[in-house]
Amino acid sequence: MRRKEKEITDNPVIEDIIQKAEVCRIGMCDGDVPYVVPMNFGYKDNCIYVHSAQEGRKIDILRKNNKVCFEIDYGNEIKKTEKACNWSSRYRSIIGFGRAFIVEGFQEKKKGLDIIMEHYTGKPEHEYPDNAVNSVAVIRIDIESMTGKKSD
Repeated sequence: MRRKEKEITDNPVIEDIIQKAEVCRIGMCDGDVPYVVPMNFGYKDNCIYVHSAQEGRKIDILRKNNKVCFEIDYGNEIKKTEKACNWSSRYRSIIGFGRAFIVEGFQEKKKGLDIIMEHYTGKPEHEYPDNAVNSVAVIRIDIESMTGKKSD
């Protein structure tokens, strides 16, 4: 990172940013074309969980190339001044890399959905109709690296 004074390396601080964020953007590569999707997510045990329809561009790309990049941020605020060149912003963000895997099996999919729902509700377990679990794709991203950045 070019500006080391903005870098966040403390894992509890990184995890706090993840817990406070509402959206995770997943970056994929379809051949030589980038593709980014904003998603609801959950985080546990160094993995990000997202859910999706079982078919579509995202699933097609991940089946061909499961390498992903992700971005998570919160606390964004533009700081305005009279001079255009003095504007700045306040933020906390995470950028990471990993590999995405489509979760198989009813219980594993339910576990992934519980992790996603816990992120938004604070409750660790939820009830789902069997057909809902069976019809959804749950994607687990095994994080290989991530760093944080802040600007106050």
